[in-house]
Amino acid sequence: MASRQSEVFRYGIDRLTCGQALNISNGKVRALIDETASARVDHSYECVAKIVKSGQAVYGINTGFGPLCTTMISEEETRQLQFNILRSHSAGVGDPLPPHVARLMMVLKVHSLAYGRSGIAPATLVRICHFIDNDICPVVPSQGSVGASGDLAPLAHLFLPLIGLGRVTYKGDVIDADIMLRSENLEPLDLGPKEGLALINGTQFIAANAVIGLDRMGNCLDNADILGAMTLEALLGSTRPFTEELLQLRAYKGCLHVAHRLRELLRGSEMAASHVDCDRVQDPYSLRCMPQVHGAARNAFGHLKEMLEVELNSVTDNPIIVDENTSISGGNFHGQPLALPLDYASIATSELGNISDRRTYLLLDGRDVLPRLLMKDVGVNSGFMIPQYTSAALVTENKSLCFPASADSIPTSLGQEDHVSMGAISSRRLNQIIDNLENILAVELVCAAQAFDFRRPLRSGRILDGCHSIIRERIDHADSDRVFADDLGVARDLIRERALVNESLAVSGRHNLNLSGEHAELFGTF
Repeated sequence: MASRQSEVFRYGIDRLTCGQALNISNGKVRALIDETASARVDHSYECVAKIVKSGQAVYGINTGFGPLCTTMISEEETRQLQFNILRSHSAGVGDPLPPHVARLMMVLKVHSLAYGRSGIAPATLVRICHFIDNDICPVVPSQGSVGASGDLAPLAHLFLPLIGLGRVTYKGDVIDADIMLRSENLEPLDLGPKEGLALINGTQFIAANAVIGLDRMGNCLDNADILGAMTLEALLGSTRPFTEELLQLRAYKGCLHVAHRLRELLRGSEMAASHVDCDRVQDPYSLRCMPQVHGAARNAFGHLKEMLEVELNSVTDNPIIVDENTSISGGNFHGQPLALPLDYASIATSELGNISDRRTYLLLDGRDVLPRLLMKDVGVNSGFMIPQYTSAALVTENKSLCFPASADSIPTSLGQEDHVSMGAISSRRLNQIIDNLENILAVELVCAAQAFDFRRPLRSGRILDGCHSIIRERIDHADSDRVFADDLGVARDLIRERALVNESLAVSGRHNLNLSGEHAELFGTF
């Protein structure tokens, strides 16, 4: 993990943003539970203890769970009940989450619990923070949540190590949790009333995957604008469709933002200036309509960001402790508020790949301004034909992943949980689609860079010339066929590393590429 910085975040007190959550998780920002939050947590924990002593039936404190909500549990059995709920709900399957996702889930859970509405013991929160701060990441299977009543199975696996069960990634190895505890000179926790339920109820699996997906989607949006501008230049396309006056007549925020970025990216281009007086009337939609298509995806990004930052600062377990006389069993754990915008973002992300593939096809077609298949000696060489096949295959795969998981619901818990969000599937699927999109954009990157070479000695503006130079530092111009998979792997890394995005910001200045005010809030960096 990265070294700690001087900035300190206070769980349950400060407002958590997506970027802040990532910074805490990766060690760039130190987070703690201050005295105010600790006092809240203490009070809530004491309220639960008084409810147990009173003998009144309160769901999840002295009753069973789900369809067993009418089964009373004695005071003596309440601790065994909390231990059992972690064991019984640890029924996930599938590949384990990457450790950084599990760590982010813990960050989000601590922030929610620190509001003091969950009845968690202060010592339990301290233990979770110890795991975060020391990079102890529970092994969490990726499948098994239906997104209501919270992410039960993933969260149960996440917190099994608190009671000495399950496995963790520890100092680079995956080991049993009890071995880790002994190495850390820690004892398994003895969970009190309500604690087990507080730990497993919530939307932190959905939210953590959504935060990571949102960050990656934002990066793909920025790269798509850069690569689209490079492709347009290489094809000697027109910049007139990006004029401010035109876009203001249909003033969607995302479309205005993308058109602004395209104008900045293309500023000072000799290529664009070279054909101002040509006789071409219109460009194909994949060039001309980038503000509308990329901009619509920006709008989906902005909507998900807005919804997600409400979620990050919410209490999403059940029941909620108000005071020693009042607890409310409601539905704050239901994942539908995130499931719908996640599915919307998935469709938008898929469309970024769809239009990128169309631009790549135009580059290969030649359009009388470029060599066919982007190579001078084709016939004996296939040129960049097959990379576009790969792009087309990934585009179709993404289309098949776009069925909205939130449109489905299968009753669980013997009908007690008769409508569920399936938001956990939505959050995982967004990241699958982004995996494919990064490779689709990689194909456009290698083709746009190849096409740029044929435009010399004309130059682009400073931003795109700088981006092209970075590409050529890692990927050579292809005069003949070679193993293009190697080039595509490097191109994908350039996208994931944000190399072109960082170059564009360094050359132009952040303000020039990210509008100020409301647009920067919605579409700028976290």
